[in-house]
Amino acid sequence: MTETTLPPMKVAIIPVTPLQQNCTLVWCTKTMRGAFIDAGGDLDKLKQAIAKTGVTIEKLLVTHGHLDHCGGTGTLAKELGVPIEGPEEADRFWIAQLEEDSGRWGIPAKVFEPDRWLHDGDTVTIGELVLDVIHCPGHTPGHVVFFHAPSRFAIVGDVLFQGSIGRTDFPMGNHDDLIAAITQKLWPLGNDVTFVPGHGPTSTFGRERQTNQFVADAVLA
Repeated sequence: MTETTLPPMKVAIIPVTPLQQNCTLVWCTKTMRGAFIDAGGDLDKLKQAIAKTGVTIEKLLVTHGHLDHCGGTGTLAKELGVPIEGPEEADRFWIAQLEEDSGRWGIPAKVFEPDRWLHDGDTVTIGELVLDVIHCPGHTPGHVVFFHAPSRFAIVGDVLFQGSIGRTDFPMGNHDDLIAAITQKLWPLGNDVTFVPGHGPTSTFGRERQTNQFVADAVLA
């Protein structure tokens, strides 16, 4: 008899808020301990995902400070009694204005203080999984990406999408920084890396290098 080996990491994508932001539930199959990345809202949906998977949430991770990505994070962290890690501290001003943005967009949000601001080269743990933290400014100045090298898998927030890239017309956005982050920090991870973007379907870095109208190799050549 052969034993079926479980992959070390499992992932569920739960679109939240009217902006259909991809909140990602990531868990360690060995320990069944997990984390939500970008708990933007619709907390009932997220709690249903906990019940359905049987995962114990041990922390909340944040890619960047925009409302649709972290508006619900402070509230959920309090309810679950877990810490918040991320983003990089340059996004503090975005988190500080969550409640103003909440009124503007009609999406519930609470200001919070992360238990740990993240930096380029840091790691975060989820159960026995270790994810690399990569600072990728441009969409926001403190945006981070989470990369699990053994699974060839990344959660990239609003840095990169299937066929597109993050907006850079917000305060402290920078188009050149964003292009540099994608080409110098993400592409070297490998064409085979699958990524979950902040909105829309998953893709691979290799596919985007061939087809993305903003950052394909042929476009930037």
